[in-house]
Amino acid sequence: MSSERDYVLGTHDEEIERLGLQHRVWLPRASDAWRRAGFTSGQTLLDVGCGPGWATVDLAGIAAPTGRAIGVDRSRRFLDAARAHASALGCENVQFHELDLDTQPLPAVPVDGVWSRWVYAFVKDPRALLARVAAVMKPGGVMVLHEYVDYRSWRVSPPRPEFQWFVEEVIASWRAHGGEPDVGMTLPQWLAELGFELRELRPLIDAPRPHEFGWRWPHAFVDVGLDRLVDLGRVPREKADAVRRAFRESQAVPGAFSLNPTVLEIIAIRR
Repeated sequence: MSSERDYVLGTHDEEIERLGLQHRVWLPRASDAWRRAGFTSGQTLLDVGCGPGWATVDLAGIAAPTGRAIGVDRSRRFLDAARAHASALGCENVQFHELDLDTQPLPAVPVDGVWSRWVYAFVKDPRALLARVAAVMKPGGVMVLHEYVDYRSWRVSPPRPEFQWFVEEVIASWRAHGGEPDVGMTLPQWLAELGFELRELRPLIDAPRPHEFGWRWPHAFVDVGLDRLVDLGRVPREKADAVRRAFRESQAVPGAFSLNPTVLEIIAIRR
């Protein structure tokens, strides 16, 4: 099993909390995609790279009372948090499996729908994982993915060179760990090669302002991401503090906003 340290952003409590915020910010987008994909009661829904299970529990609610949701992830810390969250909510139609998405087979359970967000960008062989996921889907099953297509599009207004340096350092660290932040540019081709029908491709672009709820997501990533880069020895603490100050100074200006990195939403049907 891979080390928890292999995660680009770690699996510590602060990251679990940040992922919860991320899920709340993105839930309207995800819920809309799940609705258009036809996720509904009685289905078996698979959450690939479920992390702390925030989306898995929501999918279990959609599948209830006769269906179920299955979450898979390689982090035991994340899965412990997921099980505790599901238990606290009395969610019983959910299962979690600890496995390495790069090396281990998925549960041999035919599924009606699959969800993943920012998972293929982190694995070492995303096409192989996509093929393994396709193999457990029923004919007519629907896959919904959210992945970045242009991570460098993340900018702040007013611009600060320190922030653009941070974005480049995040990309470099990502690739050094074997991932590809812009994997969404290739996923539609791979899906077509695997026999999927591409139902929808939608770019998702947001420009939240500091007083808006959605802005808390990029703000939280800046803090956690900088700390993680320091922990990995890629960035000196003084440089991280300078980037943090630049971001906050930029976003304190009237009319400021964060242009978030472009995400591609994919809805594809297994033939």
